[in-house]
Amino acid sequence: MKKKKKNFKTKFWAGFEAGNPFEASDALFDFAHLDYYKRNLTQAVLYSFKKEICCNDRPGDIFVFYKAVCSFLKIYYCLHKKSSKWKVKESVRTEDVFHLTSLTKQEYDNPFTVFQKAFAEKTLKEFEFFLSEIVSLSLSPCKGDGDIDLATPYIHLIKMLDAGELMKERGLERIKKSKEPKDNAEC
Repeated sequence: MKKKKKNFKTKFWAGFEAGNPFEASDALFDFAHLDYYKRNLTQAVLYSFKKEICCNDRPGDIFVFYKAVCSFLKIYYCLHKKSSKWKVKESVRTEDVFHLTSLTKQEYDNPFTVFQKAFAEKTLKEFEFFLSEIVSLSLSPCKGDGDIDLATPYIHLIKMLDAGELMKERGLERIKKSKEPKDNAEC
């Protein structure tokens, strides 16, 4: 049976189509630093409640950000689904760096828990809808609707970005199981 490759839609912002989630994750954080994603996400959410337009001088930048974060969601959703086969390598840093992130001690030790919590509460489609809404509202000269819950997906996404950076920084290793054939299937 032929393995089906997952399309992470990296071509628009990375310039090439990544073949696996690890390559796509590397491309994502090579494309821009974690601060870029967090700053633009916060800015888009804030501008969704204003009559002003986000990135008024270069509104196309917000679309590039949107495409990159949609890819991020697809990449880490795929890795989250494979979390029983992978674990994050131990941190080589000391605990004093821990306070710089939005993560709890447990989430810092095992970043997969961030994705488990987030995708247990919201689906991939709901996160993508959230992104499309904030981008649409932040580029509109009208104020956003106060009935939309932007806080919950925003908090989850900030935590997921921090967890994704930690996972990329530390690296992943396959969980070794005794006497079972290796499954090399991509997500």
